[in-house]
Order: sequence, then structure tokens, then C-alpha cells
Amino acid sequence: MAELTDDAGKRAVVLLSGGLDSMVSAALAREAGYEVYALTIDYNQRHRRELEAAAVIAKNLAARKHVTLALDLRQFGGSALTDEISVPKDGVGPDIPVTYVPARNLVFLSLTLAWAEAIGARDIFIGVNALDYSGYPDCRPEFISAFEDIADLATKAGSLGSGFTIHAPLQFMSKADIAREAARLGLDVGQSWSCYDPQSNGRACGLCDSCRLRKAGFADAGLVDPTPYAA
Repeated sequence: MAELTDDAGKRAVVLLSGGLDSMVSAALAREAGYEVYALTIDYNQRHRRELEAAAVIAKNLAARKHVTLALDLRQFGGSALTDEISVPKDGVGPDIPVTYVPARNLVFLSLTLAWAEAIGARDIFIGVNALDYSGYPDCRPEFISAFEDIADLATKAGSLGSGFTIHAPLQFMSKADIAREAARLGLDVGQSWSCYDPQSNGRACGLCDSCRLRKAGFADAGLVDPTPYAA
């Protein structure tokens, strides 16, 4: 993948879920001089609270445009985030958890690519992480590299020699590194949302894999996580 550049006026489409990682990824795109076009996918996920977070983040990062695209993956199911399957609360294990949404990043990046080509952008940012990622296969560096190749093969722009770069600036950071990067960027991390199982009182559950990874990351970084947790 190409290095980030500081070329003024360049456009980038950023996949913005509303979580901490996507928030930092978007802020890094802006810091590198890209005009940010933020794409949030409303896939009828259990943790719909993240959609509100994405809207706030996009506004505060001065995104040129923020699109929330409806794509109801509950029609497929197959995940605790899109089906009547309980979100596990017993800690991060070695296996791919039931919170994995089948081919989610492949689907989302395809949509991000379509918008990028439509607006003439050649740079795409995604906040995937290969270290603290709960074992999701579509967060691996091999996947990101392969998709970059596919992007050039699948598009008019790519066939004409104007290829795409998939930026994954958090790829090899720990969650603590990401928390520190958020602090360096001056982000209000309380605007982001990570919990897979929001409670009826508006608090994060504190026990799902995503909550555990986030809490541990801030603790390891020696930083305060303002997220209101139930546990």
C-alpha cells in the first residue's frame, strides 16, 4: 500500500462506523490533507448507537459529505450483530466469534470503492486492525492487499491505469497505540461508540469483546476512556 501523502485537495472516502478505530482513521486522513467523504453503513446492526456516533464524528471532522447507506444484513443473519444470537460476554477467545458478520468488510469496501470511483477519489481509508481484532478474517493485511488488487481489476478507473490505494493506517497498532493516537490527534473519544450490546440505560455493556478490547487499550495507554460502562 502506498504511503500517505500531504497533497492538498485530494479526496478520500473513509469507511466510518462510529467506533474508535474508524474515528482515528478518518482523522488521520484529514491530517494527511485529504478531503474526507465519510461512508457509514446502516446494516441494521444490533449496536445502532454507533450510527449516531458516526454522524457526530463526521460533522466534527468537517467531512465534505457523510452518507449513511442502508443495507439490511438482518435479511442474511449469521452473526450476533444481525441475528437473534446472544453477544458473548465471557472474554476474547482464540476462535472467530459469533460477532463476525459474514464478509462484512468485503461488502463494505466494495460500496466504498463504488463511491470513490463515482467522485473521482482514488484513496480509501478503513480502520481495520490486525492485532486487537477479535480474530475477524476480513481485518487481516492479506485481505486489504488483495482487495486493493481487486479494486484495480473491477473498475473503469483501474482499467484505465488510475488505480486505488486502500489505506489501513491502524493495521499494525495495538488498541493502546490507537488510544494514544486519538489523544495525539486531539479527538474527543467520548464521541465514538464500540459496544456490540448497548444497554437500555444507554451504557455500554462493558463485557463484550469490543468493550473489553477498548477498555484494556485505554488502560494500557494510561488514558481515561469516557465511555459509560454498565460493568
